[in-house]
Amino acid sequence: MSISEGTKYQISKVIQGNFNSAESFTVTAYNGVTVQFTLSEGKGHGSMPIEHLNYLLKRSNLTIIPHKRTLLNTADEEQII
Repeated sequence: MSISEGTKYQISKVIQGNFNSAESFTVTAYNGVTVQFTLSEGKGHGSMPIEHLNYLLKRSNLTIIPHKRTLLNTADEEQII
């Protein structure tokens, strides 16, 4: 899994309390060890070790929200085939 700036994650309702009740966050910086992010709805910002992010993804507490451009590219490919 590659982590890059601008990647958006949806936060499950189970752990939203740990993220100021935000529904999602967007990665603002990644240095290989730590991920910095901003919470949606202007609810703040934070950081976490990459190991913790991977743990939350593994437990399905976070899910990646695909970029709209990726969805458009996939739809175009399906129409071409």
